[in-house]
Amino acid sequence: MHQFIKATALLLFLTPSAQAQSIWHGNHIPVTLQQDEKPEIFTAPDYKPGVIRHIVLFRYRPDVSDAQRMAVLLRFRNMKHTARRNGEPYIVSIHAGRQNSFENLGQGFDQAFIVKFRSEGDRNYYVGTPAVIDPAFYDPEHQKFKEFVAPLLADRGSLVFDFVSDK
Repeated sequence: MHQFIKATALLLFLTPSAQAQSIWHGNHIPVTLQQDEKPEIFTAPDYKPGVIRHIVLFRYRPDVSDAQRMAVLLRFRNMKHTARRNGEPYIVSIHAGRQNSFENLGQGFDQAFIVKFRSEGDRNYYVGTPAVIDPAFYDPEHQKFKEFVAPLLADRGSLVFDFVSDK
């Protein structure tokens, strides 16, 4: 019997099946895709429809300038228009901003982004690697963004949390 648990950017499937492939994601959380979940299915726009919110937090290295942080903010927001699937935008919305809390609980994270998708398939297409390794089934624009931002981030400088939303 499978137990389904939502975790980081993907679904975590706990299964006794020897046919499952394990992938490590984020903070070494095992993400397992079943053999029958081919990338063309897992990343299809109609795969598990419903509102998905993808939250991303960034913590930068101390030497990253305000101008570099602003460039990240602008480039991330711009993916709403530049990230495309079959020539069409697929991201519903992107909200972004800098840390503004006085609670002193931000753990050094500087910026937050909330990306809204119409399905888990759209989110999976967006996230891409490490779960989807075939470039035909992930967004090259988001991959370029990840390569752009990675050198600016501190050790453990990103946090990703996804959830199914009612709106």
